Formats: sequence, C-alpha cells, structure tokens
Amino acid sequence: MANSRSWDKIFSDYKILDHDFDKSPFPLSATQIKKAVQKFKVTSEKEVRILCKQDSRGSRPEVFVKHNLFLLPTKNGYYNIVRGEGYIDIPEIKKEVAVYPSKLSFTLDTTKVGDSEMQHLDYAYAASLIRTFTEDPSLVLTIRGRKYTPDFEFMVGKQRIKVSSVQTEVDAGYEGENQIVLIEAKNFSAANVIIRQLYYPFRQWQLHTKKKVVTLFFDKDYGKDVYSIWEFEFTDPEDYNSIKLVKSGRFRIEGK
Repeated sequence: MANSRSWDKIFSDYKILDHDFDKSPFPLSATQIKKAVQKFKVTSEKEVRILCKQDSRGSRPEVFVKHNLFLLPTKNGYYNIVRGEGYIDIPEIKKEVAVYPSKLSFTLDTTKVGDSEMQHLDYAYAASLIRTFTEDPSLVLTIRGRKYTPDFEFMVGKQRIKVSSVQTEVDAGYEGENQIVLIEAKNFSAANVIIRQLYYPFRQWQLHTKKKVVTLFFDKDYGKDVYSIWEFEFTDPEDYNSIKLVKSGRFRIEGK
C-alpha cells in the first residue's frame, strides 16, 4: 500500500499506536513528519504533501488500514490521525442512463479537446444539466479554486476535531437565488472518497451564507459519454459521519 514504509517509521518514532484513539485524535505536524522521514531517498516517501494525500480507502498506508485510522488536516501544516470511518462509498447508480437534451443552441467544439474533470463539469453546466439536476435555473458559477476555511469544530464518533484555516478546493461552486451548490468532480469512476472533500467545503460555505448549501459528487466515465451525479447532505452539520445520499442519476448529454 502507498507509502507504508514511511508511515511505519512515523508511527514508530512517535509511538502513535500507544495513543488512546477512543479518547482523542493524535496530533501530528508536517515538521514531525519531515523529521521522521528525512533519510528516505525517494521523493514520494518523504514529501509531506504526497504522504498525507489519502483521498480513498485504498490510498491509505497499511498501518492506517489495519488500525481503522484516517488523516484529517486541522491547520496549515498540522493534522489529526483519527480512528473511525473517514470515507464514503459512492453508490452504484442502477437506474438507466437518461438522455438529456442540451439546452445550448449550438455545438461546443472546445469541450471535445482533452479529458479533464473541469471541462466535463463545465460542459455539464453549459448544457444546463447541473441546473436541471438541482432543479434550480438560477445557478451561476461563482466559486472555483483554493480558499481557506473559517474556524469550525465537528465530531467523528466521540472525538472532537478543531479546524482553523485549512485550504480547500472545489471543482466548481454555483450560487442561485436560494442555495449554494458545491461540486467535487472526478474524471473516473471512484468507488469511495474521503468525506473531508465534501464536508470541509460544506462547512466553510455554510459559515459564509444563510442560503442552503448543497453538495454534489460528479464523474464522467473514461471513454464513455455518461455523466453521473450524486447529491449528498449532512443531516447534522457538526457530525462528520452524518453524510447521506439524497438522490443520484446518470445522463448522456445529447448535443446540437
């Protein structure tokens, strides 16, 4: 599994497995990580950004998997190692693919060049699929790129996590008359995703607006013209694991 050798060294140096995770998460800094792995030669085994990128269950090092742990950023250069369920399965959409007629009156040539998450999402928005799925014709693109969260707290099981100015990034965010829609997009079919990618932006924008904040997960199958969308909600905004599926659908956009 990814970077297991490095994390075995980190866990050993700081006696992390001696910690009582039922009482609290284990705090760990980027400085501590660098110190533990400074003698490793391969970049992927000593670069903090790479070591801390654990966006799916399968990308976790062996020690995390074995002890039911996952990693959350809490501040710039600081992390919590947490025991519990950090990920959500992306449910298979069993309903038939719906043909969606594009609302554009002309053909877009530029969307056919490349295969990035952003361009697929932009095409889905340009064709009004995002507006139709959310039943909100007022949506306009207002959020893109990296931003930093306000301070907030939440629970994972019985463990309280405090976050302060953590960098987040959504692939696109739209504002309508009554709601904000945030989207995490992939250009491949993801089996699961770390809840943080949906939860941190949700909490961030909930603190900035009184409008309803809606969270979508979006993907386009590689080599197929099928766009899949899932809407999730957090039934308790202060509970990381309160994420629930609201609705989902698969679509093939029929252009002009």
